[in-house]
Amino acid sequence: MERDVRELRGAWSRYQRHTFHDPSPALAPWVERYWEARWDYAEPYRQKIVPYPNVHLSFGSGRADVNGVCSGYRIKVLEGRDHVFGVAFRPGCFRPFLGAAVSTITDRVVPAAEVFGPDLPATLDVPTVEAFLLEHLPDDDPRVRQAVASVELIAQDKAVTRVERLADELGLSVRGLQRLFAEYVGIGPKWVIRRYRLHEATERMAAGGAIEWAALAADLGYVDQGHFIRDFKGMFGEQPTWYAQRY
Repeated sequence: MERDVRELRGAWSRYQRHTFHDPSPALAPWVERYWEARWDYAEPYRQKIVPYPNVHLSFGSGRADVNGVCSGYRIKVLEGRDHVFGVAFRPGCFRPFLGAAVSTITDRVVPAAEVFGPDLPATLDVPTVEAFLLEHLPDDDPRVRQAVASVELIAQDKAVTRVERLADELGLSVRGLQRLFAEYVGIGPKWVIRRYRLHEATERMAAGGAIEWAALAADLGYVDQGHFIRDFKGMFGEQPTWYAQRY
């Protein structure tokens, strides 16, 4: 299959610019980062977006949306000159803003006014959006802290490759852990574990050099290379060797 050369060897950076900003200390328990993407394409470009377990509030094309966690990659066609600004909420933190289980918006895009009300600002800048969020901070919820700690443990401890181990680490039953993730994260703990372990695979790709795929699969907790390839393709839509060409 012929590939768009603009997606190979980092060529996308000639057409796109991404910037990131940290939230204020008051918002840091809720917001992971602010982000902005700008692009300029004379010909339409199929941008592959691979998810993390974040809920996003995005502003662009004259609208504001809440983007639930996506269970798989998606394609966004970029064309012309445009930009989008967004807020990435920390995984596990959006339940109090939503007022419902975060799993109810998984794989969905909801008009932001349905969640935040009609006074949501349309200005695409950090100070304005941050001021609005500071005025609408929810009450403290100890289950938020538990959910955040769960995802952080997965992200930081590469030895966490199974749901049972995570549940033991947190002092929860597997079923209790699954309920926590459905309510606060929006997607199951098995998916989150797989996503962060596969992130390690893409980090190896980005570092360059030869990769011993069977050894990498074992390092990430897979029983064999076939299971690793299946999970990678399910998450990224491509074989690992094919995806590695992007770097």
